[in-house]
Amino acid sequence: MRVLLIEDEAEMASVLRTALERQDIIVDHAATLADAEAMARLGYHDAVVLDRRLPDGDGLSLIPRLRALHLDVPVIALTALSGLDDRVAGLDAGADDYMVKPFATVELVARLHALHRRSFTSRTNQTVVGRLTYDFRHREALVEDQALELPRRERLVLETLIRRPGRTIMRGTLEEAVYTLDDEIGSNALDAHISRLRRKLEEAAAGIEIRAIRNLGYLLRAAS
Repeated sequence: MRVLLIEDEAEMASVLRTALERQDIIVDHAATLADAEAMARLGYHDAVVLDRRLPDGDGLSLIPRLRALHLDVPVIALTALSGLDDRVAGLDAGADDYMVKPFATVELVARLHALHRRSFTSRTNQTVVGRLTYDFRHREALVEDQALELPRRERLVLETLIRRPGRTIMRGTLEEAVYTLDDEIGSNALDAHISRLRRKLEEAAAGIEIRAIRNLGYLLRAAS
């Protein structure tokens, strides 16, 4: 899961980011509505965690702008405004959930996972290529029922490629899936992850090949 966290208080943002990343959630952070809208327009995110009181306005004002752009990403609004009218205003503005500060980060994580699970209701939860089955719900790669142990970034590469087997995935798309906007990406960092992933797939006899498409990106398909 990749989350856009919109929070202007640096300490709160740091706490939330750490809590989410410990649960294997990629976090992009914005401190203003302007920055948040620019990031959201990229369409990378599975959910938005949105503070209401931001330096350049009420965070709720972002939601209709996202919908106008046909970005149906679920939104959890965070606020110190605890009154019934405030909560109703948040939901009426289009928020999918509403949490009042202070709150337990474990509850936020649980609510994000609940929203993410709902997004799978119209999707196939598993994809099979070669002898490998990728379970998107549990984020697990299996070769004949044996789990393939992969570090997070290698798993994110595999997850991105296997969503579109037989199609070229642009290098930029892979980098966006694997790294946060704040990460410093080395020139060959992605290639190193793919090289290690290839080796593990070969060792597991997964029946998959990952081809480099010159000047474009990578393609995953069943081995011939």
